[in-house]
Amino acid sequence: MANAGSGSLATILFLFIFQAALLKGAAQDPVVSQNLVTDNVAVVEGETAIISCRVKNNDDSVIQLLNPNRQTIYFRDMRPLKDARFQLVNFSENELRVSLSNVSLSDEGRYVCQLYTDPPQEAYADITVLIPPGNPIIEAREEVLSEGNKTEMTCSAMSSKPAATIRWMKGNKELAGKPRVELTYDKMYTVTSRVAFTVSKEDDGVPVICIVDHPAVKDFRAHKYLEVQYKPEVKIVVEFPQGLTREGENLELTCQAKGKPQPQRVNWLKVDDDVPSHAVITGGDLYIENLNKSYNGTYRCVASNPLGESYDDYVLYVYDTAPSTEPAAHDSRAGEGAPRTVDHAVIGGVVAVVVFAMLCLLIVLGRYFARHKGTYFTHEAKGADDAADADTAIINAEGGHTNSDEKKEYYI
Repeated sequence: MANAGSGSLATILFLFIFQAALLKGAAQDPVVSQNLVTDNVAVVEGETAIISCRVKNNDDSVIQLLNPNRQTIYFRDMRPLKDARFQLVNFSENELRVSLSNVSLSDEGRYVCQLYTDPPQEAYADITVLIPPGNPIIEAREEVLSEGNKTEMTCSAMSSKPAATIRWMKGNKELAGKPRVELTYDKMYTVTSRVAFTVSKEDDGVPVICIVDHPAVKDFRAHKYLEVQYKPEVKIVVEFPQGLTREGENLELTCQAKGKPQPQRVNWLKVDDDVPSHAVITGGDLYIENLNKSYNGTYRCVASNPLGESYDDYVLYVYDTAPSTEPAAHDSRAGEGAPRTVDHAVIGGVVAVVVFAMLCLLIVLGRYFARHKGTYFTHEAKGADDAADADTAIINAEGGHTNSDEKKEYYI
C-alpha cells in the first residue's frame, strides 16, 4: 500500500513539474505544426466523439490532449482530468486517440493536441455537437377542400442545431415552400416552411409530405393526405342492346355517377319531351321495352351533390326491323349518322341521269354527221337518147361533160 501511495504521489509530482515546464514554455507562442495533425469532429448529442492526435515524425516528444479550457485531459496515457467519459482508445509514439461518450452541448468547443517541444507545437480539433430537430409538424388551413380552391400548409422543425432545411412534395411533384428561421434563447433553431397550392379532384387522397433535412437525421418526414370534394362525374353505359337499336327490341341504360360526397340519387329525363310512360327507372337504371320510332330522342342522366350538378346524354334512334344482312353495329350516341336504308328516290335519280346522258350523246352524234355530207355526181349526156346507134350515143356521152347536169344525193 505504501508503494502504491508513493507511485501515485510520484505521478502527481511529475505532472506538476511538467505543467510548470509547459507554463514556462508557454511564454513562447506555440506554433501550429504540420508535423502534428488532428481532425474536426461533428457528433450527434448523446453519442460518442473520437479525438485523434497524430505525429508524423516523433522524436520522443510528449503528446497531450487539452480541453477548451486548456485543462489536460490525457498526458501520454494518463488521465489527470476526473471525467470518466474520456477514455483512452490508443496510445503510441505517433498517436494519442481518446473517446468522449454521451456528448452534450457543453462539450462543444476547440480541443488542443499539444506536442511538447521548444516551442510547443499545437493542432486544433473543433467538436461540433449536432442536435436533431423534433418531429416535424404539418398544419393545414382547411381539413376538407373543394376542387379549384387554394389551400395553405405549414411545416415546423423545432429546436435543432444547426438549422434544418424543409422540402415539400405533393405525390411525386415537388412544391416550392417559403422558409423562416428563428434562433431561440438557448441557441437552438426553429424552421417553419409555408406552401400554397390549388387543388383539383385528382388530388383527393394524395399525400402532402414535409421532408426535413439535417446532418443529425435522415429521411425525417411528416405526411398529410388531402381530402378534396368535387361535383359528380356522370357516364351512361348501354347494357343492352350491344348493336343497333331496332323496333321491337328492349333498351337498358345504366347511369354511373361518382363524386365527393357521393351522389345519393340520379334522375332520368328526356330532353324536350316526357320519358315514355311504360319506361322503368330503378336507381340509376333506365329500361324501355318494345322500342318504336316514337321513342327517338335524347335521354339524360342527371346527378348532383352539394358541390354541383353534372349530366350525360344518350341519343336514341330506333331503326327498322333488322334485314337478312345486318349492317355493322354502332352505338346510338349523339352526333352519329342517320339510318343507312336504301331510298327508292336515289335509284330513280340514277336512272334519270343515265337517260339524260344518252339523249345528249345522240344530239352530239347528229350534229357531227350533219357537218360531214357525202356528194355524189351522175352525168348524162344530152342527146344520147336521140343517137342513131350505140356508138354515136357513147361518143356523144364522152364529150358532153360541159353540158351535163349535176345531181346530188345527201345522206344524213
